[in-house]
Amino acid sequence: MRVLVLGGGGREHALCWAFAGSPLVSSVHCAPGNAGIEKAAIVHPVDISDPGSILDLAGTLSPDLVVIGPEAPLVAGAADVLRNRGFDVLGPGKEGAMLEGSKAFAKNFMSRHGVPTAGFDICENLEQAEKALLKREPPYVVKADGLAAGKGAFVIDSFMEARETCAGLLVKMFLGQSGKRVVIEDHLPGEELTVLVLTDGISFRILPTSQDHKRAFDGDKGPNTGGMGAYSPVPWADKPFMDRVIKKVIEPTVAGLKKDSIPFRGVLYFGLMVDPAGEVRVLEYNVRMGDPETQVVLPAFGGDLALLAACCARGSLKDAPCPGPSRTAVGVVLASGGYPGPYDCGFPLSGLDRAEMEDGTFIFHSGTARDGSGRLITSGGRVLTVVGTGEDIQAARSGAYRAIESIRFEGARFRSDIALKGGRSPWKDRSQE
Repeated sequence: MRVLVLGGGGREHALCWAFAGSPLVSSVHCAPGNAGIEKAAIVHPVDISDPGSILDLAGTLSPDLVVIGPEAPLVAGAADVLRNRGFDVLGPGKEGAMLEGSKAFAKNFMSRHGVPTAGFDICENLEQAEKALLKREPPYVVKADGLAAGKGAFVIDSFMEARETCAGLLVKMFLGQSGKRVVIEDHLPGEELTVLVLTDGISFRILPTSQDHKRAFDGDKGPNTGGMGAYSPVPWADKPFMDRVIKKVIEPTVAGLKKDSIPFRGVLYFGLMVDPAGEVRVLEYNVRMGDPETQVVLPAFGGDLALLAACCARGSLKDAPCPGPSRTAVGVVLASGGYPGPYDCGFPLSGLDRAEMEDGTFIFHSGTARDGSGRLITSGGRVLTVVGTGEDIQAARSGAYRAIESIRFEGARFRSDIALKGGRSPWKDRSQE
């Protein structure tokens, strides 16, 4: 197969790496790609927000499979445009992408189809938001309805700050159209878990579980980010637990799509909250693979992603085998100083060759580019995901942090506690700890 991956971040680097390692794949192309993806795929500097440019590139390459990485092109309907021209695509059409494109749509979908989630109110003005907040106790959960690049969810301890956040979204429009409507939810205690599922609308296959670390600083402190690291698989997400997830969450979601006549051939990302009693609720849906979860899920995966993706795109997922994880992976994000707030770019990177010499280590580029002289420089808030692999979390974690010691760029920062508590069950009795 000739595979075309759309996107240019760490997720897309991991996808290109996985496809390049498949015996079924003859060549991998990526648009627009980045400086790291150049090692795994042929990159094409194409604006993927322009459907015409995507069609022109696909027409030139004639790919057997197109994989859409980011959420924005999916919500804009890129998969529909490509499918209408006869291409096999991993990614839902515009209608299915609304599960991520609108928090309100997703919450109403869950409510309609019996998928467990937090109680919620959908608010279109500040008066409605105040009433929804007054119904609840802190911490308050406020979410922008539309896409916000991972920065539209707020967990707030005081009523006045929560009200100010709602005013900023609904009145001051600091997230633009994404915040013209907000969802206010009940706060759910527990541990978060990510489950990535490929579905063709009928069958589904589950990739290794993972756990992301959203907060900027150690100890889960500071503002939410797009993700500062992740690990896979999650030891406590064993078969009995996953059987409950399948029955209560995955099967009702896939059945709901079918009942609502929403075609879906792509990835469903289930952001779950597991409470101390072991009960599971859906925090959010995404309609693509996560970042940085993909960077650990794919190295942990024991199967052939190209086979799974192609069968899913063609509607024959029931014929595809899906083995469990073959190893453990821990990924640590190296970020620019100041991220997720303002940060500077253009700093040279060094030490990557030495870091990659660590056994079982992979480095996926999220925000890198080449300057005029060909030097590798930083170009984003999240710059690299450094992944260590091994037989367990401790071995994988050690490998990732050893590799990080070799990498340098001005202002580089990272969390030192990624996967540190990875083996602890959320429903374990901790009273003696």
